[in-house]
Amino acid sequence: MQADWRLTEIERARVADLMAMLPPQAGTAVDIGARDGFISMALADRGVSVTALDLEQPAIHDPRITCVKGDATALDFADGSFELVFCAEVLEHIPSVLLETACAELARVARRHLLIGVPYKQDLRLDRSTCSNCGKTNPPWGHVNRFDEKRLSELFAGCRIAQTSFVGQTSEVSNFLSTRLMAAAGNPYGTYGQDEPCIHCSAALATPVARTLADRCLDQSCRAGP
Repeated sequence: MQADWRLTEIERARVADLMAMLPPQAGTAVDIGARDGFISMALADRGVSVTALDLEQPAIHDPRITCVKGDATALDFADGSFELVFCAEVLEHIPSVLLETACAELARVARRHLLIGVPYKQDLRLDRSTCSNCGKTNPPWGHVNRFDEKRLSELFAGCRIAQTSFVGQTSEVSNFLSTRLMAAAGNPYGTYGQDEPCIHCSAALATPVARTLADRCLDQSCRAGP
């Protein structure tokens, strides 16, 4: 069954944009972070022989797709195994200390093309959550890395950028004071519905309990700020 978020306007636009950037005649591809197989099946529909990889072996029941369990930081493939390495909505979740290793692995197994999709200049101070288990702060949607052109060029220094595209836009930003006030209020507007667990203790993030009057006052102070 297709996940509801796949039907949102921004998700449809994101996938369409990625598909439009596919190189012609990419005979073989690995889909890094395949999850539900939505992208893997879209690639297969375009005649690509697809290997779908995730930390847990994907359960994609499609004879055109080979499902494997694997880690982007240590890919069990020979150099240049795939004409296309497809990696979208993954690198922002990789622990920062392993990010360079993961990017080097993607480049290593790509014979010709890398197609990378990441959030652009995301303000990771927005929509933070507070873990009810350990009390520590989490970034939105488990995103621990921020990207722009310079950062991507550094991470894929041995590659030539052939095309860049952008989907959607936002004007939302935060600041030091708002971030501190929101944290003091318990980060009530965080992304608690996300699948990703706490980055500190791996517990599932739970919606905060009812807030006190003091919490609500802090919240209003934050929302009234610049």
